[in-house]
Amino acid sequence: MPRFLLALFCSCWSLCLLAQNPTGTLVPPDKLVKDTSGKRDIIGVGTKLLHINIRKTPKVQGKRVYYSFIPLGAPVPAGGEALVTATNAAFDLGDDAKTFLSNVTFSPSTNLHGEWNLPFRSNIWSPGNKWNFEGDYRVTFYPQYTWGLGGNTAPSNKILVRYTYLRFYQNALRRISNKPYLFAGIGYNLDYHINIHTTSDSLTLAKFTGYKYGTGQFVNSFSSGLTFNLLYDSRTNEINPLPGWFYNIVLRVNPKFLGSEDNWYSLYFDARKYISFDRRLMNVLAFWSYLWTTLGSNAPYLDLPAITWDANQRSGRGFYPSRYTGRTLWDFETEYRRAITNDGLLGFVVFGSVNTVTEPRTSNFAYLHAAAGAGLRVKFNKHSGTNVGMDVAASKGHWAIYFSLGEAF
Repeated sequence: MPRFLLALFCSCWSLCLLAQNPTGTLVPPDKLVKDTSGKRDIIGVGTKLLHINIRKTPKVQGKRVYYSFIPLGAPVPAGGEALVTATNAAFDLGDDAKTFLSNVTFSPSTNLHGEWNLPFRSNIWSPGNKWNFEGDYRVTFYPQYTWGLGGNTAPSNKILVRYTYLRFYQNALRRISNKPYLFAGIGYNLDYHINIHTTSDSLTLAKFTGYKYGTGQFVNSFSSGLTFNLLYDSRTNEINPLPGWFYNIVLRVNPKFLGSEDNWYSLYFDARKYISFDRRLMNVLAFWSYLWTTLGSNAPYLDLPAITWDANQRSGRGFYPSRYTGRTLWDFETEYRRAITNDGLLGFVVFGSVNTVTEPRTSNFAYLHAAAGAGLRVKFNKHSGTNVGMDVAASKGHWAIYFSLGEAF
């Protein structure tokens, strides 16, 4: 399938979403109220069983802060287990009827053998949603496998790549006048891969991939660029999206004068839709599609589009991280979410996805890769809507277990 046809498909799909009710719900908008009476969560169940009397949660500028925290073990990309914790703080900076829920997340992990990951994310909404500030900051040292470029790589034909990774992303978007959900703004993105090398001097990353940008042995890859962002977001809660939809376009420009080794560009196009059938039972059908492409042929290898390396690193459940890499990647996912108990304490999800990347020689999409899975949800904090999730997902030749605070998308 030619690349432009796929881009056209994604564009048309998103434009169809634009023509629908902006609330994206089958429930009347006036019925979508924030009401936690009769609902239960882990905090409430635990304090009741242990007879603990908890004081009211702290406030930020007069608003409550809702914390969620989980410690757990999980597999790491190069094999083995890691100790992972996830802490989330959600809060309103303005009238909750006019201001979306802000949140910050810190999810450090380590395998206690010198490999670690320190990611911090923030999504802040100013009072009245006049401004949106989104940040993504990471320092990581985890080895990772790569299979090279294209969608027809053999599962066993892989190589382990080691490097230290530093990321600094910060965006500032302003609401466009008279458009309650439409925002535009700029940002700065920094990707710094330090001391890139393979474990074998005879089989370097450049030799294995046949790609010459950012693949030298014991070299650094530095990408520094400005982003131009257009956002439409009618979701009231990013942690557990309620009916609505999300539409995001990000053009990234990486010029030499900002430190990049070459001038290169990328385009990221993201569309999501949430349909609610019954607000009482968390009965939601969610869709997500994104197209990520580099413009030109000189983007560093570790900055190329790869499955699981979307903006939030939540795509591709069931696939090994970076299993498919190309100059352009398209991914489509859908998930059905429903409560098991009427009080919202327990729930489940079922999901599926398909992705494809362009081939290195033809720049066409030639192979589709599918995955599917299911998971359980336990409400950790009913006020912020935060769920603790455990998903099992599989694709051809691989399966994995995923733990999370909040939904995948």
